[in-house]
Amino acid sequence: MPAVTTLLSPPVTHARHALLATAALVLGGVAIGTTEFVTMGLLPQIAEGVDVSIPAAGHTISAYAAGVVVGAPLIAALGARAPRKGLLMGLIAAFTVGNALSALAPTFETLVAARFLAGLPHGAFFGVAALVAVDLAPRGQSGRAVGRVMLGIPIANVLGVPGATWLGQHLGWRAAYWVVAVLGLVTVALIAASVPHLPGDRTRTVRSELGALTRTQVWLTLGVGAVGFGGMFAMYSYIAPTVTDVTGLPSRAVPVFLLVFGVGGLVGNVVAGRMGDWSVLRSTVIGMVGLGASLALFAWLSPYAVPALVVLFLVAVLGSVLVINLQLRLMQVAGAAQTLAAASNHSALNLANALGAWVGGAVIAAGWGYRAPSVVGVGLALAGLGVLAVSVLLHRRDLRSARPVPTLEPVPSLP
Repeated sequence: MPAVTTLLSPPVTHARHALLATAALVLGGVAIGTTEFVTMGLLPQIAEGVDVSIPAAGHTISAYAAGVVVGAPLIAALGARAPRKGLLMGLIAAFTVGNALSALAPTFETLVAARFLAGLPHGAFFGVAALVAVDLAPRGQSGRAVGRVMLGIPIANVLGVPGATWLGQHLGWRAAYWVVAVLGLVTVALIAASVPHLPGDRTRTVRSELGALTRTQVWLTLGVGAVGFGGMFAMYSYIAPTVTDVTGLPSRAVPVFLLVFGVGGLVGNVVAGRMGDWSVLRSTVIGMVGLGASLALFAWLSPYAVPALVVLFLVAVLGSVLVINLQLRLMQVAGAAQTLAAASNHSALNLANALGAWVGGAVIAAGWGYRAPSVVGVGLALAGLGVLAVSVLLHRRDLRSARPVPTLEPVPSLP
């Protein structure tokens, strides 16, 4: 399998302020990760605030995810020729506006619409940020570069999500979205000050970017994320009522669970980057198998506080390993359509978000209780593993067909 670095543009070896530029991209990820996951921690408060049931309030999670699914490939394809710095600034500015509208939404319907708008720039921002990070990284460290940019999500889960959840519980759920909007404004300023000018590829067109979608391995990799990772979201979307109703803890314990999940994601990010530099495909398999197993454990152990926390940590670690290596895998199999490939991973993952939140809400509404989403999550993880198995088999077949057929030396005739 070709290394990711051979498929990407040469790194910018003389880029100034590379460390600050990476920090700006990470901060953007913190803002995005906070808004994506804080809704789950505040779902009961949001439901009460807009006068709907908790399963109905889960549609705000699905609406944000749907925005990512729609926005990631569309913006990536249209913006492939644009200079990457300006594109990043425009994306995070639009994201900021979407979160401000979420904080101001007067009704459930307007909140759903605002969450959809806030999700539109999500995937394209991470996709372009990943390409910029690789451009700034030394050769041979693409996995670690992508892992660093993706640190924004686990940092959000360690600091942003628990902090915004606590704030939302004490000052009202709208305060959480205002915090995200402020983070977005700071990110715009940091990108303007630190990210070097990186011109877009003027040879790229919407048609050439969409050419990646003709590749079977691209679709299979997207399928692994869209289906398999939905298992994690089926469980995590309803973590707040699971903590209070199944584990039997007060609502003030919810930020603790979110913090543990965030720490697990942070550890997983560090591990995943190095695993990706070792073997992207093997790391993807490890992440998918481990995620399914840990979801099964969570369904079993969620009534017990300490075991539930330990297993939740494992879910986060293995989920990060899966996500980052799916990102790298797409960048390997997409050919020259790097912008679309990098962004489409987030489209697939947020399709998983929408699928998991919807399926989890459906089994809860059917009266099966708050442990049921984790059980459904195991089924989704197994389905994702099946798609991954097809991808691996095709990959091995392609490797065999690419090997040159050895020729036999002529046998000399005997005298």
